Amino acid sequence: MTERKQVGPDNCLYHSGDAIFRRHMATYILLVRGVTPSGKNKLSMARFREVLEKAGFARVRTYIQSGNALVDTELPAPAVEKRVRELIRNQIGPDLIVLARTGAQLEEALGANPFTEGYDISRVFFVSFAETPPADKVRELQSLDLSPERLAFGENTAYMYIPGTYGRGTLSGNFLEKKLGISATMRNFNTMNRLVRMSREVQAGKKKH
Repeated sequence: MTERKQVGPDNCLYHSGDAIFRRHMATYILLVRGVTPSGKNKLSMARFREVLEKAGFARVRTYIQSGNALVDTELPAPAVEKRVRELIRNQIGPDLIVLARTGAQLEEALGANPFTEGYDISRVFFVSFAETPPADKVRELQSLDLSPERLAFGENTAYMYIPGTYGRGTLSGNFLEKKLGISATMRNFNTMNRLVRMSREVQAGKKKH
């Protein structure tokens, strides 16, 4: 059997006999649910990066302290979610649900936001679901009068417009989880936009190699 050897520092090029080929490494944005600044769900980003890198994920980057990271891997999204959750639980402590999305998926979610013209984008919150919400429960939520708050649904994403102080009205990430019976994690526009930009930067860097 011909031995394979790594060529180059980015874990992307391999040598097999006389042939050199590039593995397919996808970039995923990790959205960790329920991270808190302190307490049982605290997740140090420095420690998170270290754990991910030692587990074999490449090009690891994190963004702010709310549980966001970018990684390169050959694993499909469901396997990434399961593996990262296990790593956090076994090596850091908290048992936190992890969602893996591509930059294109987050960009599509941003583009489908219905609350644009006439809305303060800083008061729009993006909720990503761990699974597809039940259609009947989505219809039930859409029938509610939540004024002055607004709620809309997209592809495995919900959009909440909350003009007042978050948590004092009806809508919240926890409210949607309870009503839909599924797990979800929420980010604001600035975080979503920054994660998409970071993913683009990673893709641009890959094209240079």
